[in-house]
Amino acid sequence: MTIQRVTIAGLGLIGGSLALALRQSGFTGEIMGCDRAEILATAIERGVVSGGNSDAITAAQGSDIVVLATPVGAIIDLIERLGPVIPATTLLTDVGSTKKEIAERAQQVFGSAAGIRFLPSHPMAGAEHGGLDHARADLFRGAPWIFTLINGQPAPESVAARWIGLVESVGATPVFLDAARHDRLCSWTSHLPQLISTALASAIEAEFGDDEAIRQISGRGLQDMTRLAASSYSLWRDIVATNTKNLDDVLMKYEQHLSHLRENLRGPALREEFEAANRFRKRQKP
Repeated sequence: MTIQRVTIAGLGLIGGSLALALRQSGFTGEIMGCDRAEILATAIERGVVSGGNSDAITAAQGSDIVVLATPVGAIIDLIERLGPVIPATTLLTDVGSTKKEIAERAQQVFGSAAGIRFLPSHPMAGAEHGGLDHARADLFRGAPWIFTLINGQPAPESVAARWIGLVESVGATPVFLDAARHDRLCSWTSHLPQLISTALASAIEAEFGDDEAIRQISGRGLQDMTRLAASSYSLWRDIVATNTKNLDDVLMKYEQHLSHLRENLRGPALREEFEAANRFRKRQKP
């Protein structure tokens, strides 16, 4: 089956970038959008999407694929709203930063057909600033795009398999993980860094307020560590709420490492922590 129409619900950084990336990759079908009227109008004016509707059910009509690119809480809500009314031939997928609760809601809505009707996914791409104004066609190039398949690999000629092919065409690398493992890994690699950055910036704000000296003497280290502190609470609220158990465990273990560092500021264990950190960093991509 040829994919002729894709509807993207949520035209922020990820949804807008996906629309631009699909067009740049050579996708010749229609790309429709769904968002607030003013955002949708801007997206149409800029050629990000061909058209669309502010109502998700109306926007989804006639689509082969509907991509839910909203915050996680809205994704769960849209699965419940769209699931009962879209045709069985329409594939519903998402780009949410947590996967277990989203997949569970899809299974509740679609039942035994969930593995065919819904494709949970998560592109590991982002930017310091969100919104349509910051969308760009190369956002996913070289980035992992995680799929947490509900019932194994899709059939070769299925809509899901063709969508995975389109994801590859925009430069992303498909990675397949179990939903629970995805959420645990992301709690360490994505969600914890966000919370650390937020806590550090908040602590400095509480300690120094608008003291000009902080800006004058701050180096690259502080800028790098607090880059994520500009992230939106409205986005991260849902991520934290749907991965609370993992984050509680992760934060406890991180606090233990901080306590260990504090207790060994002049002890030999400080060197061991640095050496362990160095080993980790060397294994990461440059």
